[in-house]
Amino acid sequence: MAASRVRRPTGARLRLRLRLRPRSVRARSALAAGLAAAVLLTAGALWMQDRLYDNAMAAARAQAQDELVALIGAVGQGGEVTGTWGAFPYQVVAGDGRIYAASSPDIAPFDVDGRTALPPPGAGVPGATEGPSSVRFGTPPGTRDNPLAGHTFPVISSDVSAAQAGADDPHSLIATLPSDAIIRVYVVVTPFQAGAAVTAVDPVLLPAVPLGVLLVLAVAYLTTRRALRPVEAIRRRTAAVTAADPRERVDVPDTGDEIAALAVTINATLQRLDDAASAQRRLVADAAHELRSPLTVLLADLEVALAYPDRADWPTTTAAAAGQARRLQALIEDLLLLARLDEGQQPRRSRLDLAALATELTGEYAAAARERAVELSCVTDGPAPVLGSPGRLRRVLRNLLDNALRHADTEIRVSVRAGDGSGPVLLEVADDGPGIEPADHERVFERFTRLADARDRDSGGTGLGLAIARDLARRQQGSLALAPGGGPGARFVLTLDPAPDHQDADGQGPNG
Repeated sequence: MAASRVRRPTGARLRLRLRLRPRSVRARSALAAGLAAAVLLTAGALWMQDRLYDNAMAAARAQAQDELVALIGAVGQGGEVTGTWGAFPYQVVAGDGRIYAASSPDIAPFDVDGRTALPPPGAGVPGATEGPSSVRFGTPPGTRDNPLAGHTFPVISSDVSAAQAGADDPHSLIATLPSDAIIRVYVVVTPFQAGAAVTAVDPVLLPAVPLGVLLVLAVAYLTTRRALRPVEAIRRRTAAVTAADPRERVDVPDTGDEIAALAVTINATLQRLDDAASAQRRLVADAAHELRSPLTVLLADLEVALAYPDRADWPTTTAAAAGQARRLQALIEDLLLLARLDEGQQPRRSRLDLAALATELTGEYAAAARERAVELSCVTDGPAPVLGSPGRLRRVLRNLLDNALRHADTEIRVSVRAGDGSGPVLLEVADDGPGIEPADHERVFERFTRLADARDRDSGGTGLGLAIARDLARRQQGSLALAPGGGPGARFVLTLDPAPDHQDADGQGPNG
């Protein structure tokens, strides 16, 4: 046999399903509420019918019990017990199963071959043999239209002796029976009255269920529409936010519900986007300003030299142009690094010794420090393992050392403290320069920020070194701050978490 294939809906069928599916939240909410109401109301109507039927059957059983007592009295006193006596079918059966004093016309057609439809009592003491709790009527000829045919019904019965029933009374219906005979009086508890009671409420329940569902649908639709009215206002206001006017904000409804929280979140998101756009505009403006200055100087020097080539000092002009070109190169590299950082690029991290890295870079900067007559020293208390990107941590230390070299008077101190391995690893770069006022301790980490006087543009910085250093430190799960100085100069502190033991190159443990 060929393997059966699962038939998947074609594109047209999928489009038809999507078209038939309600799209608005109002319609979906109303439909869900209507379906729930339909289930609940239908279950409630069925439960009501069931309870009504049970109560009607309990009442019918009580009525049948009363009729049984009355029937026993009537039979014993020779009363008239013929035809449709009472509300339920009945039969009075003698012990031999053939002689009976009275029977309901509904049961008579089921007596076959002289035998009663209902079983006779046992001989002896009344009540010695309990009667059946239910009886099933067959379908003999002539019972086609009989409501009892082919059904099983509960019955109640009582056994009495002929003497107790008044057998000595010549007018008794069972006067012909021996005095020790046992007779049984049956009453069949038919459910027809209970069924009629249930049928009577159907005209009320049948329209009540769909009307209730329609009412719930309408209420759910209107309530949802009213509840979503602030959402529509938020949507229109959010759609009005453009790059030309990013200061637009949505109104926060005074409801304290989820929609109000949504409005607050949207406003916070718009504020972050506005701040990011403002920061980007400032960066572009600052970068353009920073690039314009060296370009202006470079072009001015070259144009003067070209205008007076005979009188130009070409070696000096070339050296100055090279210096401005290097400044442009440094600025462009910093801008490219900032762009990569803003994109959230995360390089591969590995375990490295921060003390060894600091010692290595201090050696590289030794010649530059001697040229400036600055004493550069590095002190460590042993290995300081951390987890990070070697290239980016190297860039952090270079930026800190470049900043210190520009502003130190006579001394730069680099120190690395690893502690006992349970606390953070600290790297400090301190200089004895003019220092930074406490009010500017955070400003120095902003992009293109230069403090007046001692830390100005002529010192050679681009205004991005410290900002890049802090950003790189944060991306290494660390921090960079300017510590309060107890003396002259500035002291920058880099804090990193120690590398756990048995760490692999991805920063994951041995189990990943």
